[in-house]
Order: sequence, then structure tokens, then C-alpha cells
Amino acid sequence: MPEGHTVHRIARQFEADFVGRRVAVSSPQGRFADGASLLDGLVMIGSRAHGKHLFLAFAPEGAPDGASVEVLGLRAERWLRVHLGLYGAWDFHGQVSPLLPGGGATASLGAPRVRRGVRMGEGERSIDADDAERAIDEPDAFPPDPVGQVRVRLLTDVTAADLRGPTACVVVTREEVRAVVDAAGPDPRSTPGAEGEELFVERLTRRRVAVGQLLMDQAVVSGIGNIYRAEMLFRARLDPYRPGSGVPGEVARELWRDWVALLDDGIRTGVMITREDLDDGGREAALADRSLRHAVYGRAGEPCLRCGTPVALAEMVGRKLYWCPGCQV
Repeated sequence: MPEGHTVHRIARQFEADFVGRRVAVSSPQGRFADGASLLDGLVMIGSRAHGKHLFLAFAPEGAPDGASVEVLGLRAERWLRVHLGLYGAWDFHGQVSPLLPGGGATASLGAPRVRRGVRMGEGERSIDADDAERAIDEPDAFPPDPVGQVRVRLLTDVTAADLRGPTACVVVTREEVRAVVDAAGPDPRSTPGAEGEELFVERLTRRRVAVGQLLMDQAVVSGIGNIYRAEMLFRARLDPYRPGSGVPGEVARELWRDWVALLDDGIRTGVMITREDLDDGGREAALADRSLRHAVYGRAGEPCLRCGTPVALAEMVGRKLYWCPGCQV
């Protein structure tokens, strides 16, 4: 399942290539036809992420639909809410701005810099023009014909975004956006600073539930998935079975601050590199080799990089849990 950094990068891709443009919205698959008709022809005025939720804001002629209430920093009445779930992904085609290490998009200097396509879901990769999955007669034609079960297509004059396999894809009002955000745990990017930290610490330490379970609870903290959960607990030397109420407040604060740093790094690079022992050369190698990125995740039975104890594997609430029983106590 895509983790929080990926959803923030998707939001930034829309910010770079769709915001400020009139968007043709359709549902090639047909399952989102009614929702598409509510958004078709409107201007995308903003793109936001909160945890694993993506919110795209629309208004006629770029105006805020007469809305007077701001949500996620925007005044809009019609929003598209998307949750990718386990299998969802966005495919971007046409003029797709490369995202800079800082998370923004490159400015066009002369001819626009164009990637033929990029898929953003669990992981991020380029889509080659001769990709068999794109099976179109003219690889350079724009827009390409939709391939497979495309729930929704968002189309400007130069860029197309196709959504497949989401858990949620629904048109919502600003009040419904606010309700989703209020029910979710804090996200460092949309609940920054002391407010987010205090809310996280309070929700984590008041419950007698295993901290390994709480970090995956999107009502406690938004955006953390299986990889970040395992790696954050390892970095904090915390037993994943310790109850949240048994985590000292300062340790909980350090967990939040570590999540802030890891999320920022993931948004910047597009990958999850969570090992603390890597120098610049090691990070460069980890960018190219996924097996070098993590200390415990995916390393069951291998020696802990810190103490040599074999990394353990168990199941917690239906998800694989990796940890070191030797130094996570």
C-alpha cells in the first residue's frame, strides 16, 4: 500500500501540471460516470494530501464557488477525494513535470521538459513509450487511449492522469473534506509544528494498545504504513508490543519528530530510505538498490545491523511486523 510520502508527491504532481487549468473529467470504466459529470470542465484550483488521502479542489473559471470557509488552505466547494488503498495507482501521460528533490516541479526553459509517463502508487516508475501495458498504435499520440480499468481520467490540453484500482474515488463537499481530516490523525505536512506533535503524543500515549498497532492506526497518525512503522520503532529501540500508554512522553515526541524527518525525506527523494547508518555513498547505493534501504523491514532471519540478533517476523492485525528482539526492548 502506498505510504504517506507517495500521496504527497502525487499531490505535488497535480500542483505542477493541473492546478490552474481547465480539466476534462471522464470515467472510461464507467463506475465514476456520475462523479465525473460533476467535475467535468471545471478548473483545478488546488491539490492537497493528508496522510493517505488525496484531495483535488475544483471550481468554475478558477473561482472558489462562492465558498467562504477554508479547508486545507483552499476555498472550494467541490473536491475529488481519492484513497489508493492496496492496489490503486495514478498514471500520468504527456507533459509530466519532473519533481525536483525539494518536491516542486521544474520550470520550463525553452521547450517543456516532458516525461512520456510516470506511474505513482506503491513505488514510482517511468512508463516507457513502448510499455506493453500502454499498447497504443501511436506511442507519441496524445492523449493515449485509456488502457485497462481506468476509474477516472483527468485531462488538460497537455497532460492526462489515469486512476486505477482505488479504494475510494468520490466527489465531496468542503464539509466532507473537513470531516475526513478531523477524524484522521495528524499529518506533519498539513498539521505541522506543535499542534501535530501534541495531538500525536496524546493519541498514542492514552491507549493500552501495542505501539506497533497504533502507528498503523490512521486515526492516531496519518500516512505511516508497514515499512515506516517497522523502521521507526527500530530507530526508537521500541518493542512493537509495548502499549502506547507505556511509551514515555518524550519518546513519543521523538517518534513524531522522526516521522517528520522521514516523511520529508521520502517526499524529497520519492523513496523510503530509513537506515541511519548510511553515509552519502551508502545513501546513493540505496537509491539504486531497494535491499539496502531498511534496517529491519524485509530482513526476517538476517542479523540485526545494530546488535546481530536475527530479525523477527510476526503478524500484527493482519500485517507483517519486522523487529529486532535484541535491541528493541
